[in-house]
Amino acid sequence: MSSRRTWVLNGRNMSETPLPEALLLELRDVRAGYEGLEVLHGIDLTVHKATVTAVLGANGAGKSTLLSVISGTVNPTSGSVALDGKTLDGAGPAKRVRHGICLIPEGRGVFPNLTVRENLWVMTHAGVGRTAVEERAFGQFPRLAERRNQLAGTLSGGEQQMLALARALATSPRLLLLDELSMGLAPLVVEDLYRHVPRLASSGVTVVLVEQFARMALAVADVAVVMAGGRIVTRGKPEQVEETLQETYLAGRAGAVSANGGTA
Repeated sequence: MSSRRTWVLNGRNMSETPLPEALLLELRDVRAGYEGLEVLHGIDLTVHKATVTAVLGANGAGKSTLLSVISGTVNPTSGSVALDGKTLDGAGPAKRVRHGICLIPEGRGVFPNLTVRENLWVMTHAGVGRTAVEERAFGQFPRLAERRNQLAGTLSGGEQQMLALARALATSPRLLLLDELSMGLAPLVVEDLYRHVPRLASSGVTVVLVEQFARMALAVADVAVVMAGGRIVTRGKPEQVEETLQETYLAGRAGAVSANGGTA
């Protein structure tokens, strides 16, 4: 039986969508790191279709590394990653993109010397024509239509994030990974961007977002996961996680410094 959830952002209803029980993504006992330093210590995670999962935690918790493992840019040293029940082990980033996994990394990731339209046209490599790409992008983000011939590097930070989102959506992803959507942006701009996240889920896109702006992420999430020291320490409904969030953050900071002598 599907449940229903109403997203609320700063006191305003965002949308309502059924939450299916079909499993899309599964990580089992995943360990990964860099140059011999293990960052993820046995991660187990399941993500259901057309839902929003918020991954929260202090700096060094392993959140971005988790997204890198899912997207294929970091290979796990052990464990498995599966999409729709089929293992992705050994599949690189390009193959995972073809499976419908799209990562928007921290730092927006647009081409500053190309116009908005030219940034969108880059996504035609996925077999979607220019007209279709523009229609999808400008339909979701009308502000970009007003700036279609403007160089991306001259857009505001929020508009560049909109463009990064629009480019990702042009490929009709099944799983969208968002790494620090709020990075360097004013709270009002972040709120505007986060209005789009539940709409994506209601259209069938599964979203996993990594965020330090915890309150905003919890407002749009169906499930919240808190990481500390490379492990998942809390998982549950947003309202349940929020009750213990500060305590977990503080414990996570202490654990990460104690275990690693720094951040990861």
